[in-house]
Amino acid sequence: MSFVKATQGGLSITAYRGDFKTLLAFDLAGSDVKNLAGFTIAAQPQGAAAYYLLNDLQFQTPGKHAQDPTEPPNSSINAPFQKLRWVHVPGMFHQGLAPAIGPYTYTVTPRYFDENQSLEPMDSSLAGQVTLQVAPFSKGKIEVGFTRGFTQSQAFVHHFGLKALIQPPAKGRPLIFDTKAVSGKNAAGQTFTYADEYRWLGFTAREKIFALLQEVTDNKNLTLDVFAYDLTEPDIMQSLIDLGKDGRVRIVLDNASLHHDARNDKPEDRFEQAFRKAAGGAKAPIRRGHFKRYSHDKVLVVSSNGQPQKVLTGSTNFSVTGLYVNSNHVLVFNDPAVAATYENVFQMAWEGGVAQAAAVSSPEDTQSFRLSSAGVPPADVTFAPHSPAFANGLLDVVADRVKSEGAVTSGQGSVLFAVMGIKDGNSPVYDVLRAIHKNQKIFSYGISDDPGGIALYKPGSKSGVLVTGKPVDTVLPPPFNQVPNIGGIGHQVHHKFVVCAFNNANAFVVCGSSNLASGGEASNGDNLLQIYDQDVATVFAIEALALVDHFQFLNRCQSGTRSRSKQPPADTRQRALDVAWYLSPTDAWVAAYYKADDLHYVDRVLFSGGSTGSAVVPPPWRPPTAPKSGTRKKAKRKKARA
Repeated sequence: MSFVKATQGGLSITAYRGDFKTLLAFDLAGSDVKNLAGFTIAAQPQGAAAYYLLNDLQFQTPGKHAQDPTEPPNSSINAPFQKLRWVHVPGMFHQGLAPAIGPYTYTVTPRYFDENQSLEPMDSSLAGQVTLQVAPFSKGKIEVGFTRGFTQSQAFVHHFGLKALIQPPAKGRPLIFDTKAVSGKNAAGQTFTYADEYRWLGFTAREKIFALLQEVTDNKNLTLDVFAYDLTEPDIMQSLIDLGKDGRVRIVLDNASLHHDARNDKPEDRFEQAFRKAAGGAKAPIRRGHFKRYSHDKVLVVSSNGQPQKVLTGSTNFSVTGLYVNSNHVLVFNDPAVAATYENVFQMAWEGGVAQAAAVSSPEDTQSFRLSSAGVPPADVTFAPHSPAFANGLLDVVADRVKSEGAVTSGQGSVLFAVMGIKDGNSPVYDVLRAIHKNQKIFSYGISDDPGGIALYKPGSKSGVLVTGKPVDTVLPPPFNQVPNIGGIGHQVHHKFVVCAFNNANAFVVCGSSNLASGGEASNGDNLLQIYDQDVATVFAIEALALVDHFQFLNRCQSGTRSRSKQPPADTRQRALDVAWYLSPTDAWVAAYYKADDLHYVDRVLFSGGSTGSAVVPPPWRPPTAPKSGTRKKAKRKKARA
């Protein structure tokens, strides 16, 4: 079950399970919102002390309001959340870098102003509680993980400081540097290592990648096949080299111009040299190629005694930026049948020399494979590169599914997405995502590094939200700390996922390594998954919500002109007042949530409602030119690993 609900008087609380995070949505009877100041939220991991979640905002003059002096001014007991939903991610501020896993009890208390517009003391009799599992996401034979993707955040600065290095300076940096080395010191004077940063920034995606690598390392009966695009993460590279020494890994590594040049001095070139030196020289089991444009998959296939057992895929590159700067996802299928499907594709690429001609002439080019093992959510997966006709037909299916949310006959259509770039490129998916915020029949919430324009929330409109993950030179007003600008060190949003109807049993999510562009589907080595499961869709929806909410704030604060050395302008406090970056001392903030012509109203009804409907899993998609079932050839499986 993707959510739990509880009620207390006129208060209802809906808590949705994410990937080691929780979406809390609240609703109050209309008669209970007069003088509403917001909500205080306390979280209590099982067997540990409770703590109040911190608000991004506080009152301009905290002393005019009831305050708990043992808590900071932005603790939600002193600064209630003036929103009707909040995403809690353990470890952002509380519990350090290793937060508890297990049941959490959330206590949500409505707070009120008195007749003098001062916050009244908390009345615990109004509080409601919900308890649910807070842990890395898994369901049956599937796991989903995300990078944290929040280098541009108050939490990152809190843990590591504004000037934290993500890796040692480029000059003199070895290919595989020591991640246990001290990388900086935070404002409290505490030193931290690159590994400390990486555990926090890499979040559950990193945990799943390294758990898989460790499993293979520890069991001599296991072997690994790897598709890699970017490959610069030092500990991953070292693990692959160690497995190469044992003859237990094969690697297909991209060699497009970003990763290879005539001087052989790109990081991937240097890795190839180190791997060959350790794993047999010219006969070492590594092959470079890029199909027509890129070998863009990010895949690990684990086999036991030659039989595929599990596979990891997704959007996450095995690189420093991919894991520790970009917002990314991974999926792990602990299922031999799914692993075998991916292994056949790897074998095709291995035998075909990672070449376009071999790929588009293979059966994998013209099929959508239904993943239907017990314990695996119903899903279809396709493997690029495809013929242009197949590529366009596939993307039309995705675009049509997104458009269909505007034609729902009951409830509320919804589309939430995080897609790296939607401004350029020939893609029906890009076309619909760029325009969907204009469709007031759909609740849409989206983020892209390059959206071709942004659309922020406007009171009195049900138009959707579209933001960029790369705001230009943000200057945050008081009471916020400044945050790093990621500049040229990589994408912020590297995801490629779209979620439809997350709160419905007909929920759908498309994800994987595909950029959802016609050119990529025709020219890249990629995999694209369409998953029909509400729990999985909810996990991705929460990821989109957290990113859009965070970057909508940064987008409002972007100047587009500030140099890195220039100080914030002197008038930021007046600017803060002008744009209301302090909590409202009245209940005016809540009115939009109860006006039917406002996006906040749709937001309240959508997220507080739980789910409706019964699942209808569509049949596997087959284009007219697809081979009949059972005609797909089995890729040859060589006995020798090299």
